Amino acid sequence: MKYYAYEEFVKDTKKLVKLTKDYEADTLIAIARGGLTLGHAYAEAVNNRRLFAINSILYEKDKKGASCEIFNMPSLKDAKKVLVLDDIVDTGQTIKEVVALLKKCFPDVEFKIASLFYKPTAVIQPDFCVNEAKEWIEFFWEKDFNEE
Repeated sequence: MKYYAYEEFVKDTKKLVKLTKDYEADTLIAIARGGLTLGHAYAEAVNNRRLFAINSILYEKDKKGASCEIFNMPSLKDAKKVLVLDDIVDTGQTIKEVVALLKKCFPDVEFKIASLFYKPTAVIQPDFCVNEAKEWIEFFWEKDFNEE
């Protein structure tokens, strides 16, 4: 298990901002919960207030569920280019289902995926990513705020 500290997060978020710069997204969607911290930091870094959240539930702690539940769909009526942000593309099932639903609801919008970590075995790969996940990642927002 790898602990992912705040300091690493800051460096990697700055790297992700540089990687995605040419895409020029007008809208950002963070996948809750894991992508919310990244979404907020990324939006601050690029000074973009068009940050939305979409909820999906596939994992509970480190246990994978049987299906992916997606809710809290944002309105993207004015969006042209959307960057979907998540902490990790693990199996890829969540991000694949979220993006498929977004494309179905908003067929005229371009969507790209950005994440801090990815696994090469995922069913879908992010368009932009900083790190390959070679072990289970324990993010600072999971560990540091859940200690008793």
